[in-house]
Amino acid sequence: MLSTQAQDAFFNNLTALCGKAFAGKVVIDNSNSDSFANKELVAHIRRCEPNKLWIPFHVGEDASRTWIISKTGSGLSLKHDHRHSDGHSDKLTMYGGHTQQSGWPEVQSFPADAPTIEMFVQQGLPQSNTNIWQIFIYPDVMSYRLIREGREFRVDFDLKKEVTIPKAPWGYSN
Repeated sequence: MLSTQAQDAFFNNLTALCGKAFAGKVVIDNSNSDSFANKELVAHIRRCEPNKLWIPFHVGEDASRTWIISKTGSGLSLKHDHRHSDGHSDKLTMYGGHTQQSGWPEVQSFPADAPTIEMFVQQGLPQSNTNIWQIFIYPDVMSYRLIREGREFRVDFDLKKEVTIPKAPWGYSN
């Protein structure tokens, strides 16, 4: 199965933002974690190729996260590239999911894929096996959301106001 019209439209909606960066804010986090509290959150649609997008997610000075969205020939894949400040991959990296349904031009869902589930089990994180990541793209807001039983996290990025493009994420060059 090739990517659907909705998946292609979604990918194109993100590609239209290529080269731009946007500030975000946590709107839902039921984990009571302060990992993102009082930190500048920036998503930068940094690099766009016909079948792959790189979107670093900066959390304050932490440039360890890059979302990679790829056309796979059977839908879309979302992977999380996690790096240390020296550029080396974290032991928990390239996890993510793959679309299982057509979705919509504005919303795609990425349930955890088999390699991710295996990684989570090996790392002692079985509660994450049912993770579903979602990305929403509307004219004024882009959202990144993680859901699973008992857990919800969402960051909204204001697409009406571009911000200064951050430095390259860890492990990437300018």
